[in-house]
This record gives sequence, C-alpha cells and structure tokens, in this order.
Amino acid sequence: MLVQPGDAFDPDRIDRSLKTLYGTGLFSDVQLTRQGDTLVVHVKENPLVNRVAFEGNRAFNDAQLRDVVDLRPRSVFTPGAAQADRQRILDAYAKKGRYDARVEPKIIDLGQNRVDVVFEINDGDSAYISRIHFVGNHAFSESRLREVISSREEAFWRFLSSSDSYDPARIDFDKELLRRYYLKSGYVDFKVVDATAELSPDKKAFFVTFALDEGERYRVSKVTVNSTLRNVPSEQLQQYVDVDPGDWYDGDAVERSVQAMTDAVQNRGQAFVQVNPRISRDEKNHTVELVFDVAEGPRVYVERIDITGNVRTQDKVIRREFRLAEGDAYNAALVRRSRQRLQDLNYFNSVNIAQSPGSAPDKTILTTQIEEKATGEFTVGGGYSTDAGPLLSVGLRERNFVGTGIDAGVSGVLATKETQINLSVTDPYFLDRNIVAGFDLFQTRNNNQDIASYSERRTGGVVRMGYDFSEHLRQAWSYSLVDRDVYNVATNASIYIQQQAGQTVLSQIGQTLALDYRDSTTDPRDGFIIRLGTDFAGLGGTAHFVRTKVDGEYFYPLEKYLGDPDYGIVLSAGTGYLFNEGRNEQIIDNFFLGGENLRGFASGGAGPHTIPTAQAPTSDSVGGRFIWTQSTEFHFPLPISADIGITGRAFVDVGALSQMYTLTVNGSTIPITDSPAARVGAGLGISWRTPFGLINLDLADPVVKKKFDKTQIFRFGFGTRF
Repeated sequence: MLVQPGDAFDPDRIDRSLKTLYGTGLFSDVQLTRQGDTLVVHVKENPLVNRVAFEGNRAFNDAQLRDVVDLRPRSVFTPGAAQADRQRILDAYAKKGRYDARVEPKIIDLGQNRVDVVFEINDGDSAYISRIHFVGNHAFSESRLREVISSREEAFWRFLSSSDSYDPARIDFDKELLRRYYLKSGYVDFKVVDATAELSPDKKAFFVTFALDEGERYRVSKVTVNSTLRNVPSEQLQQYVDVDPGDWYDGDAVERSVQAMTDAVQNRGQAFVQVNPRISRDEKNHTVELVFDVAEGPRVYVERIDITGNVRTQDKVIRREFRLAEGDAYNAALVRRSRQRLQDLNYFNSVNIAQSPGSAPDKTILTTQIEEKATGEFTVGGGYSTDAGPLLSVGLRERNFVGTGIDAGVSGVLATKETQINLSVTDPYFLDRNIVAGFDLFQTRNNNQDIASYSERRTGGVVRMGYDFSEHLRQAWSYSLVDRDVYNVATNASIYIQQQAGQTVLSQIGQTLALDYRDSTTDPRDGFIIRLGTDFAGLGGTAHFVRTKVDGEYFYPLEKYLGDPDYGIVLSAGTGYLFNEGRNEQIIDNFFLGGENLRGFASGGAGPHTIPTAQAPTSDSVGGRFIWTQSTEFHFPLPISADIGITGRAFVDVGALSQMYTLTVNGSTIPITDSPAARVGAGLGISWRTPFGLINLDLADPVVKKKFDKTQIFRFGFGTRF
C-alpha cells in the first residue's frame, strides 16, 4: 500500500496502491472503497497450487516437464502463470520439432482455496526437415554441402537420430560448418547471406534454404613467420607451418599451424605466447599472403576452475583430469588436452571449457560446462560370432559408479563354442592417487574342436595395478591365479593333444609398459602407441614360462588430403616369444594365429599343425612359441549417409607363427608341419556403430597359406577390435 493512516485521500496514490496489490500476484480481485475517513481494502486471494500434473505427454516424461514449468506445489496460482507455463511447454516441444503440439491447462478446484493444475498435452507429430536447398553454390554440389552440415533431410533410417528435426540452434551451427568448409577450400570471402526455414501449412515439414555468396578462390602466394620472442628465431618455427606457397588457402591448416607453433614454444618453457595469423588479399590475382606473428602474449594465470552441469559425477573426478591447476599459467594446449581427457572418460555427451575474465587483468576463469549421459548399462542380447557361434549375452555395468569414476560390471556369454562369466572392478584413481587398481574374477570355456580336437576351461582371478610416469608413459602390473583344464579330448586326436589333457595351475606376474601419443584413447585418428608386455609364470603353480610381447599402432589421418576425417591409415604390428625351454610345455600357453590377428584364417587356424597319421587322422593346431603380425588398414567413408554410422576399410594382414622346437611325448617326436613362412590375408570390411555396440564384418581372401591352415573367408562379430 502506498497510503498509510493519517495520509490525505489522494486518488492517484490510491490508484497506484490498487495496481501494486494486483502486481504482487497474490490476489485475483482487489477493491478499494471509502467509508467516511476509512479506506477499506477488499481482496480475494489467488489459490495455492496443490500439485502440478501432466497428461498425454509421450515425447517428454513428467520429470522433464516439471523442469520446464515454473508452477510448483504450494506456489500461488494465477491464470497468467498457467499460460506462461503452457508456452514454455510448447517451446520445449518446438525444440524437438513438434510444432503442432497442443497444451491446455486445466484447473481443478479442491476447495479451501487450493487447486490442481493439470496440463493436458497432445504431442502431435514431429516436423522433420523435408528438403534442404542451397542457393548461390557453384563450386560444390548440393549433395556435397548436405554432407557438410549437421542437419539432415528426413529418412526412414534416422529413427535413432534427431538430425532431421528442425532446430534453429542447429541451423546456426550449420552456417558455421559451411563457413569453415569453404575457408578450408580456399574461399576466403565466403559468407552465408541468409538461412531460412519455412514450415508447411500442416506443420509437419520444414523446407530449409541456405543462400550463399562463395566469392573467389585464393591461393597462398607467400608464407612468413615473424617471431619477436627471445631465443625463438622465426626459422625454427617455419617447420610447424602446415601451408606452402602455391596451395589453396586452407583455414583448418592455418589453425593447425597456430596450434603447432604455440605448443612448440610453450614446450620450451615459455608459457605466454601469442600467434596471430594475418592475410593480405590480392584480389586481382586471387592470392593471399599469409603472415604468422609470434610474440609474447599477456601474462595470464588461472584464477579459478568452475565446473557446471555435473549432477552425478563428483567434482574431483572431473578436476583430476585437468592438466593445469588454479594458479598455473594459462596454457591453451593443456586446456585442449584436459578437454580431450574428459571426453575420453565417456561419461559426458559434451564437454566445453570456456575462458572468462577474472578478478584482475592477468587472471582468467575456466568454466567447464558438461552434459552428463547415462553410464549404467544393462544389456541382454543375442547374435552370432564367427569365433563363438550363436550367442546370448547378459551384462550389468556402471562405468561411473555413484559418480566416483569406478568402473564395475558383471557379464556373461553363452555360446556354442564359448561360455564365459566375468566380474570386474576398476578404480582409475585408487586412494585418490595416480594409481589404477582393480580385479577380475572369471570363468571361460572354449570349444576348440574345430582346430585342435580339445576344449579348455579357465577359472581364476586377476589383481591389477597401474600408474602414469608422465602424460604419455604408463605402466601396469598384474597377478593372475588361474586353474586351467584341457578336457574333452577327441579319441582320434594326436598323441600330443591327448598328452595335454588334465589340469594345470597358472600363477603369473605380468607387466605392460605403454608409450601413448594418440590424440584420443577412445577414437584415435592421429598418433601412435607402443606396448611392451612381459609375463612371468612359475611363482607357484604348475606352469613355468616367460612370455614377452611387443606391439604398436600408428594412426595417420588423411583429412588434409581428402577432406574427410573418416579417411585414414592405421599401421599395426606385434611380435611375441614364449620361453619355456621344454619345461612343462602346455598348449594352453602358446600363441595362436588367425581370426582377429590374421583375417582370412580361422581363429588359431594358421601356423603349426600335427601331421595326420593312421592312429591320429586329424590335423590339430598346436600353436607356437614365436609369433609376429602386421596389418595395414585404409579407412574410408562409404557413399551413404554418415548418420547410419557405417565406415569401410581395406586391409592386408601378414603374420607367421612357429614352434621353434621339436614336439616330443615320452621321448617320441611328434610329426608337425612348422613353417616360419608368412601367411597373408587381404580383403574389405565395414564397421557399423550402433546404439547396441560396434558390429564388424570382414570379407578376406587367404592370399598366402599353407596346406594344413584352416581358412575363413567371412568374419562377423560384435565388439571393438584392439
């Protein structure tokens, strides 16, 4: 009230008091009347909300809609608030492409000045993008530009994607993707003139049009590096420039050059560096001169690291992945590495680290915005694998147990040739230190009748521990205690296989030293990894051997040359040797070649085999002590929509396996074919990333093989290749 007892009756102040009372939102009716010298205020209170409910909603669940509306139980109800929440719900549906959704708030009077608010919702149909059209494009076809942007035209196979639903934010992102693509291709003056979306009269389809101004295409005439840093001459930085005179101007290559020079200078201990690229256009000759100015940047320190968006994941799980701490000098390369490490956790849909001014000019605040995703998995599935045959799998796993980063799971597989159950727990920061610790309990059964006339069973456990020496060098140790059993030996198997029947106990200590310079641990496109492994068996148990393994992978992206990140070459190689000097030789400890490590051959089907005799007419695979493999793969996109998630590969696998010694049983030599010659398999394959996992299909020809090798032309399986 703007009037108090003793004030004069001022019509203006009384009128403003009336409006102020209405403005509180607490009253549905207010009347001010004068009775002599008394001002009487009559009010009718708005009811209180008892509950807010939703009916008919399918596109959103109730919890999601409660986050959208403002009305809450025990809040004051007003018709205006109900209409505002109605509009908020419609806006949420519009973001999902449902522009013909209908929302009607219903008010149920409960008496005693209380109401229930029920929003009756009809989801309507999704409005998909029916057509994407480009105007003004001459250098690239419409089909190519549709592949560049993230929005897609409606298609039946996109039922697992939202890319064909209209989203204004996605259209803005598409404009940026087009700009980057044209800059990458030399069109320095390119701009998106306009991007419009028309909704069909039935509100079920959108027609999106991009108006483009391509401009002219420019070549690079000259590249210069100007360094004003002490002890960092320009000539030393020239090697990091990824653009040469005569090339078409490439915006991505300029950005890569800036990052490479920045990282190189910062690795020399100069944290504050600034690399600014400049271009000078020659519009007559359609060339640009490119200049990189390298100078000391402003001295900026990290004042604070803020984290938002984490509901389940503990702050410490996120902070421990940062490569710089509060108080450190700001380093863009370390920020990028921190973001990559957070993405590699696979806990989040998106990770964004933004920089904002701090409390002083030399301070900055890093705000990490994350969007969590479900990390719990319960899987029940069936399928077929060429190694295991028809299979049924069941699994329960939580990769971020109660937000602590602990990975725990139990899984089982029941198949014709393989049965397994496994319980695994891994803590990536045991006791909040740079230690990875965990354990596995398992039992596996393998039917090897197709290659060696026996079956095997393993039951045991593994305790694991690892640590990082640096960002790229790490080591892991493990202790295994496993009861092994070779059983179900065929009566017509070789005498060597029959001699292997029975139980053995493996007590083994193993270590793996890894040097990892890949750009990502989950989806590497660039870099390499080298691993050195050693197993020592004989600390108890009945198995005695030393086994060494060395393997590595090198990833080389071809995006720079072919314009698509799905093009790349992967070179991998490995070798291993088993030292047991003829002591307690067990076939179960040997290396086997074929299948996953040599496509075109059955699993364990290549390498030493027993020679059939009258008493043992089968040819059994016996494995070997020395193995080497090498694989060359060319990855490429297929001429279909990238939304389907299918990529292709061409490969050549080479490998060899040898026993390196004579097999004997009771002093008698077992005749085997043991050729150290290389086997070769070559073929084509595809990988399909589905919501249910990765599916691999390979068609390979055993180009070079030996008489007793068992081949496999077609290979099909679930899971990721390592």
